[in-house]
Amino acid sequence: MNFKDPSTVLDLNNIRASLVRMEETIVFGLIERSQFFSSPSVYQPNKYNIEGFDGSFMEWLLLQTERMHSQVRRYEAPDETPFFPEELLKPLLPPIDYPKVLASYSDEINVNKDIMDFYVAHIVPQVACEKGDQNQNSGSVSLCDVECLQALSRRIHFGKFVAEAKYRGDPALYKKLILARDVAGIEASITNQAVEDKILLRLKEKCEAYGTDPSLKYSQNQQKAKVDPELIVHLYKQYVIPLTKKVEVEYLLRRLEDEDGQ
Repeated sequence: MNFKDPSTVLDLNNIRASLVRMEETIVFGLIERSQFFSSPSVYQPNKYNIEGFDGSFMEWLLLQTERMHSQVRRYEAPDETPFFPEELLKPLLPPIDYPKVLASYSDEINVNKDIMDFYVAHIVPQVACEKGDQNQNSGSVSLCDVECLQALSRRIHFGKFVAEAKYRGDPALYKKLILARDVAGIEASITNQAVEDKILLRLKEKCEAYGTDPSLKYSQNQQKAKVDPELIVHLYKQYVIPLTKKVEVEYLLRRLEDEDGQ
């Protein structure tokens, strides 16, 4: 997908291909996280008393990562949504003039707080290899968390591109639904259960493949995946897919504010 070429950005086949690649990033990220303890101290607000920062150690590291990445234009890209948008720094590199594809309010659609909440409360306790802290690994744990959170955020906020593509594919339908504030109708129009089932099956198979040693494929000893494939399926079914739909619905409900966006 080339963000300098709008015709590629809103091609649903290209969008699907991008989403498939993001699945792999998320699966690998969770496999990496699974080698560490749950490490609750890195999520405890002000546990480390970081001067000038009110939050957890992991959140501080995420902020520092976003500030550094913002200097190399990461958050100028249309497919990136920061957790700390007000804290970004001015890029050191010259700006890139990306063609306008999404509506002007697209940056206001941000569900990163929801992503952070479900990741810390529901994903970490299930994916961690043991409960409790490993003080010697606090930094490594938090680095893994930052990578997982950024991957999840990019995947979920990609729903903006799906929503824009669907709107342009049938503007008459969506104008009717938007004017009626028909949230249920919008949700129905963006839902394809067969596609969702295919995603969940593919995720399970990827987790089974990536989380085991291929050299032991024909071993008589049954291998156990590093991350339970059903956990990845649960993650997508209960959180990733619903939050992606939330992004799409919020985007579409405001789409008539920006009719010139096409």
